[in-house]
Amino acid sequence: MSDPDPVRELEAIMEKLRAPEGCPWDREQTLESLRQYTLEEAHEVIDAIDGGDPSVHCEELGDLLLQIVFQAQIRKEEGEFSLDDVARAICDKMTRRHPHVFGDETLHTADEVRASWEQIKAREGKGALSGVPRALPALLRAARVTEKASRVGFDWNYSEEVLDKVEEEIQELRDAIAGKREADVEAELGDLLFTLANFARHRGIDPESALRTTIDRFSRRFAHVESSLRSQGVATGDASAEELERLWEEAKRSE
Repeated sequence: MSDPDPVRELEAIMEKLRAPEGCPWDREQTLESLRQYTLEEAHEVIDAIDGGDPSVHCEELGDLLLQIVFQAQIRKEEGEFSLDDVARAICDKMTRRHPHVFGDETLHTADEVRASWEQIKAREGKGALSGVPRALPALLRAARVTEKASRVGFDWNYSEEVLDKVEEEIQELRDAIAGKREADVEAELGDLLFTLANFARHRGIDPESALRTTIDRFSRRFAHVESSLRSQGVATGDASAEELERLWEEAKRSE
């Protein structure tokens, strides 16, 4: 006898957990309550990729798969769709959007594939910016929006042009600050961040990853400052600006 299909087994487990005699916590969950868990699990998958441990990656992908099965079960109970419908929809989409693999179209390069993908989406009535979730972290969303716009020719030619735009946005931010126009300050700051994300994309840099790396570096250096002060019996808030700067530079040199 062959082993049961593990995906079917997971589907059966979730169905049992949601049954009247199942788990009280699982039964009370809704699509709205699962939103935060779906986002957290997706981020944990990213952390696992960055960590480089295949076993951890496998585990985190399982946690994310659980969220898909969980939500599909709720929709099934509502009479909307099932896990099979989810799988069939993505199978149909992948087949339809890869005519060079599953049809008779001939494409030779990744650029040709991307262009074909966008053309097929357009025929399906999808806009160039479709498929970029509003729930994405803002820097990542900015990069994805500008990437998709670039695929239809809406883009700068060179990264140097984007850098010039960054400098222009900095000046506009300074002008808004000088004019004490708080609403304009927020708008100009948004423009600056958006343009920086666009510049990162032009340079082949993931702005979200770049910012995470900087945050991690800041956190390590700040931990060094705190540890050094603690060893001296000094609270961080009681240290002088000069001492904080000295320890910060010491942390930088140690790296």
